[in-house]
Amino acid sequence: MLGIGAAAGTLALTACGSATPAAPAAPKTSTSAPASSIVPSTAATAKPADTTATPRCATADLSVSLGAPKESQDAKGQFDVPLTFKNTSARTCGLHGVPGVDLVGPDDPNGTVYHLPREDNGAKYNEVPAGTTASATITVLTPSDGGASWTPTKLVTIPPGQTQALTAAWPANLPVLRQDAATHPGSYVNGILAG
Repeated sequence: MLGIGAAAGTLALTACGSATPAAPAAPKTSTSAPASSIVPSTAATAKPADTTATPRCATADLSVSLGAPKESQDAKGQFDVPLTFKNTSARTCGLHGVPGVDLVGPDDPNGTVYHLPREDNGAKYNEVPAGTTASATITVLTPSDGGASWTPTKLVTIPPGQTQALTAAWPANLPVLRQDAATHPGSYVNGILAG
């Protein structure tokens, strides 16, 4: 009987004593269906800011559009495609970092989705007032003459710091050379800049 009482007393002291705090729970992620919005950008542009006090733009605050592809001045066969986010909310929000970009298209030995690597070379922070835009550039390498051709049908992008996606139609006349396993691929997405 004494053994049971001593054990109960020890348990009571253990429960009342200081304990090591539990590890924080892992953050939850959203599994909502992707949003879809394609809006041409004709509004004023964002301005770089020096503060991070303004909350980030949520996916619901944004629409996305793709500009016309232009041949890159850096390398033959590469094209730059403007990826423009427009703040459709009634408030100023922050948009900075590198968006996630997947190109989705026909079946390919590597699959129907080409995940573009990210190049973090954008502005450290942008404030995007209501009705204005901020852009990133997608650089893609096209196949050489006679090379395997894969033309995406759409782009799926997740704004920095968000989990829900926006989509836009991919230019029908812009094939992409798939380099899924390359260490230095010729296709990638750049960081967001003001405007």
